[in-house]
Amino acid sequence: MEINDVKSICVVGAGVMGHQISLLCALHGYKTTCMDTSKEILKKAEGFVASYLPDRVRKGKLTEEAAEKARSGLRFTSDLAEAVGGADYVIEAVVESLDVKRKLFTDLDSLAPEHAILSTNSSRIVSSLLADATRRTPRVLNLHFNNPALVMKLVEVVQGPHVSEEAARVSMDLCAKLDKVPILIRKEVEGFCVGRIISSIIREALWMYEMGVASPEDIDKACVFGAGHPMGPFRLLDLTGIDLEYAMKKEKFMRTGNPADLPSPGIVEKVTKGHLGEKSGRGWYDYSKK
Repeated sequence: MEINDVKSICVVGAGVMGHQISLLCALHGYKTTCMDTSKEILKKAEGFVASYLPDRVRKGKLTEEAAEKARSGLRFTSDLAEAVGGADYVIEAVVESLDVKRKLFTDLDSLAPEHAILSTNSSRIVSSLLADATRRTPRVLNLHFNNPALVMKLVEVVQGPHVSEEAARVSMDLCAKLDKVPILIRKEVEGFCVGRIISSIIREALWMYEMGVASPEDIDKACVFGAGHPMGPFRLLDLTGIDLEYAMKKEKFMRTGNPADLPSPGIVEKVTKGHLGEKSGRGWYDYSKK
């Protein structure tokens, strides 16, 4: 299989990452299907596309023709069989649960064409934990986009010990076609490159906050104005969703049994209160007036 054989892409999961990856693929000429079992999430995803494309046209970032072509090449569905039946490349972007992903990959394997590559956007769950749930082990890998997927250039292609050179090559080439900057990670390590670095920063930031060293605002300022980061760790948590951090830490603890892997008290407090970040109107910062 070569990159020119990839004509149709299916993205499973229409959340923040899923619908942005879907639109990204459509903007670059791929026939794209975005699938989710939740009608509410699909409606929000379609609403995002309906507002994003005209806004880009108004700002002169996109032509009317390109916007219409992308919109006509993107469809939304809640039917998994319909979504993956003709896909050459599948990108999974559902919740960070190993059990959920394994069940999904078994279904994808039975529904997708034999030649299709099955990838996961997970930054925590490596593909070797999913590959044996399929009959196409060499064509199952991590393809990790950074949030927001429409903006961030880096994509991590993770070639675990089971992944074929062909699948890794096609995935790298696909990223280039999507105008991204791919890096090839040849060993499965939790968090890959970006995640390991960011997790260390978030862990230290939460420790400082919980120990009363400094406020979230001042810690963020230290990272932005002292270290040159585009945003601080607390602002980043609000953007990606505090509940996502909670879910990933909980999933890791379930695998390791190590109390050090549990979500931090600050994260648990925010999730308990429903302060999940931008999407809920409040997280470490208040977005209710935005």
